[in-house]
Amino acid sequence: MATLPNPLPRLATLGLRLPPGRLVDETPDGPWHEPLLWYAEQPPSPGDWSALAAPAARVGLLPVLVDTDGVHGGGPENWALRPESMSYPGDHDAEDVLAEFWEEYAEYAAGADEDHPGREAFVEPKGEGEPPTHDEADEQPSYDEADTADTADATEATDEQAPHDETGAPFTGAGAGAGAGAGAGAGAGAGAGAGAGAWPGLAPAGREAVDPDARAAEVADSVRGGRGSAFHHPRLALVPARRSADIPAAIGWTGPLNHDNDVARLCSVLRSWEDRFGIRVVALTSDTLVVSVAAPPTTPAEAEAVAAEHFAFCPDNILQNGPDDLRGYAKELIGEHAWSFWWD
Repeated sequence: MATLPNPLPRLATLGLRLPPGRLVDETPDGPWHEPLLWYAEQPPSPGDWSALAAPAARVGLLPVLVDTDGVHGGGPENWALRPESMSYPGDHDAEDVLAEFWEEYAEYAAGADEDHPGREAFVEPKGEGEPPTHDEADEQPSYDEADTADTADATEATDEQAPHDETGAPFTGAGAGAGAGAGAGAGAGAGAGAGAGAWPGLAPAGREAVDPDARAAEVADSVRGGRGSAFHHPRLALVPARRSADIPAAIGWTGPLNHDNDVARLCSVLRSWEDRFGIRVVALTSDTLVVSVAAPPTTPAEAEAVAAEHFAFCPDNILQNGPDDLRGYAKELIGEHAWSFWWD
């Protein structure tokens, strides 16, 4: 598909009210032939995202927060951006991408639990079969407590529903069907490794409670830098992209490099989540992605279906950086307004 003209070289003439900032064109192979993004020099204030998003979109630019002093040092100019390695997100099918990753990674998560020998668990006992990549996990983003208060309420309200086995059943034959839920396309997609269960198919679409762009502004205003957060110094940035889901590919982001070196494939999944859950790409560090969610899952069954997609999309989130079973991870998704993904 033909690329749209990049407005960034004409940024000063576009009539946007911008604070002082800088253009980024740095790649490992030298300057890219045009700017990849612009970001502000000063931290954003509440309301900045909302004020800039609509006028920027009218000229072909979309907002995202970028960290400018993460644990790996520096801002996007030091992220080893590789736009030349990216394909076009629209050339990939989201379910095909997820099914492929499920088949590749699910086998590493199917093993005997130390507490239940012979039963399949979500994670193998330590030392017995490692996922393809691993290292110590970075700290996760922090959000204002008020933004996630209803998550705990929603989780508590649904905990009394149908009982669940504690072994991460979506990796067993029975769990695959349960995790898919009604209308999720159970049985679709490729099969996983021996004993790991077949790809359960895409989760059904959520029910939007708010406008996706309004939710994105809420989450953006809640992102805080500093101690205990994956974000040290978040800054408001603008990226030339057709849709929010394409932002990582548009800048040549290499955060998931050990998972896939063409992030456009993952952006195809983000596009699908835009359509089904009203997500928007809100923030990036060198290895972390945060999206806002306008239509999060509201029941355990819905959350388990979404959690299966999250595992295929970012296995490090669960195998290294989260609960030891899929249902434990899924509980955290109920009513959650932001999803965060970290890749080793």
